[in-house]
Amino acid sequence: MSFEAAVHHQAIELDRMAIEMCAASGSGHPSTALSLGHIITVLMFSTMRWSPDYPSYPTADRLVLSEGHAVPIVYAACIKLGVKVGKDPEKMRELTGDDVKKLREANSELDGHPNPMEGFPFFDTATGSLGQGLSAAAGLAEAARLDGLDKRIYCIIGDGESREGQIAEALDYVAERKLNNVLTIFNCNEYGQADRVSGQQSAKTLAAKLAAANFTVREIDGHDPKAIKAAVDEFVKTSGTPGTPMAIVAKTVKGWGTTVMHGAAWHGKPATGDQMVKALSELDQRRVELTSALVSADSFEIQPPAEYKPREARNDATPTLSEVAKKYDLGTAMQSGKMATRRAYGIALRALGHANDNVVALDCDVSNSTFAEMFRKDAALTNRFFECKIAEQNMISLGAGFSAAGKIPFCSTFAKFVTRAYDQIEMAINSGSNIKVIGSHAGITLAADGPSQMSLPDISWFRSFSTMRDHRGNPGCYILQPSDAYAAYALTMAMAEYEGACYMRTLRADTEFIYSDHTTFNLGGFEVLAEGRDVLLCASGYMVHEANKALDILDKAGISATLVDLYSLPFDTDKLMDIANQNNGQIISIEDNYGGGIGSAIADAIATSGDGFTLKQMHVRRIPKSAKTPDEVLKMCGLTSDDIVKEVMKLLQVV
Repeated sequence: MSFEAAVHHQAIELDRMAIEMCAASGSGHPSTALSLGHIITVLMFSTMRWSPDYPSYPTADRLVLSEGHAVPIVYAACIKLGVKVGKDPEKMRELTGDDVKKLREANSELDGHPNPMEGFPFFDTATGSLGQGLSAAAGLAEAARLDGLDKRIYCIIGDGESREGQIAEALDYVAERKLNNVLTIFNCNEYGQADRVSGQQSAKTLAAKLAAANFTVREIDGHDPKAIKAAVDEFVKTSGTPGTPMAIVAKTVKGWGTTVMHGAAWHGKPATGDQMVKALSELDQRRVELTSALVSADSFEIQPPAEYKPREARNDATPTLSEVAKKYDLGTAMQSGKMATRRAYGIALRALGHANDNVVALDCDVSNSTFAEMFRKDAALTNRFFECKIAEQNMISLGAGFSAAGKIPFCSTFAKFVTRAYDQIEMAINSGSNIKVIGSHAGITLAADGPSQMSLPDISWFRSFSTMRDHRGNPGCYILQPSDAYAAYALTMAMAEYEGACYMRTLRADTEFIYSDHTTFNLGGFEVLAEGRDVLLCASGYMVHEANKALDILDKAGISATLVDLYSLPFDTDKLMDIANQNNGQIISIEDNYGGGIGSAIADAIATSGDGFTLKQMHVRRIPKSAKTPDEVLKMCGLTSDDIVKEVMKLLQVV
């Protein structure tokens, strides 16, 4: 049998399984799956170098399905090939025909959209929130380059999702970096969910856009096996060294092979009953038309990946801040007694880069402000620095790709601009990514630049992840707000040691040293800076310094206050409640962001404890504006040390 006939036969087998799978589930996207049957067959049964027994093998070629809703066609291929699945590497099992009936079941590895953390290691990152796949593919490709691996990354993107801005960000990045070990495949089936895609997403226009973006473009019939193979073979021949990246624009039919499931009306709708019978019958008729004999998966030979020869990645002990400052001739800064936490982060990142070969740094054109430039400008580290320019969404998904390849990505930008990538961060967390996000110039003390540059709802958003558990049983994300350079340095090191997502806020302004090299900082911890008996002040970041000033004023008024630097969310709630009880249950939280942050976390702890406490939350309660100094904007928002004293007096009913 010819290669073309074999592909047609196998694609139709997969199409049938996709229809049956979605029907059994009662949901899914079979029509989109059918548009990819031939492409998936050529890739997974013929072109990709991989092993169904070891789907996440380090040297294996990778497939990123950006249009994650089409995943039934990939599941069908994996069932046909008996791919190993399971959350425990020691207890993985082969997929069988019975799994056709298990799509989207609560205890099934066949999740509604791709997710490796649900026991499907063929995939590297969770996809399905459209527009993110190519960025993750680029991260995988960059990591392969760093590791010297001849690994090819295939990324399938829907024509409708191509309007997502992140697709443009990723295409720019792939072209700029000449990542020709990534093959971008646009599935142009002409339909989105509600109707046809815009003419701007037509195959012809997409091809023109890609050519203008410096891609080598091949337009093909996505159901012609010979055309698909010729295009991917061309990619294979040119993917060895950096050069012009390649993209395929594949014209396909949504619901190929059956008249029943054509058009937008079938997006996300399984065929059942007589419609399903007719769809399967029409596919059988297409098989008769396109093949001359029966074949099986044995008609193809999957090339195994190259043997992986692991290298010893350096992970040395890291020096203290004082030791590093001496090494990098930062003595003057240390002697001043103050330093911006953003600068301490840069110092820590550079030290980490020398200690751990797996640490990579990403930034969005602000490395001279975030101080990630200390990593970038180090000749020994510069090849592990990745400039993403002004494209925060791409940076985060790129980081997820790096993480999937075993790297520890530190992604930095202004905290305000991190908000543009909230969706990407959530998908990275869903993927189990070991990603570290650093938001510089955080909070209202940025002052002069005004609210367009201030991060104010970020703590509330990130804190929501601290209230749940990830796939490893840990908090979904740790939120860290260091108040001085020693804390920022130590917490950067702690993030690198922890496997999971972290978000750390750093400050533009210099802050006085509170701690020393001898202070230990742990994720989930806090530090008691002063012990009293009348009221507990809980602050973080810059507000620790304002609360510290308030202590002196309160002491003169005869009020004994405890001050806790609540630098981590989540924190040890039982320990904090014990301290609150020692202060008559009177608590004031102080933070330089909108509500929903540490004050809300303390309120949750109070509710859980069932004890009697009184909590006053001090946070930003208006939209701030520009001011020349941090003190001015703190006064504007009622968050100065004097304001803290006033709230304490009210709480304690001191006249």
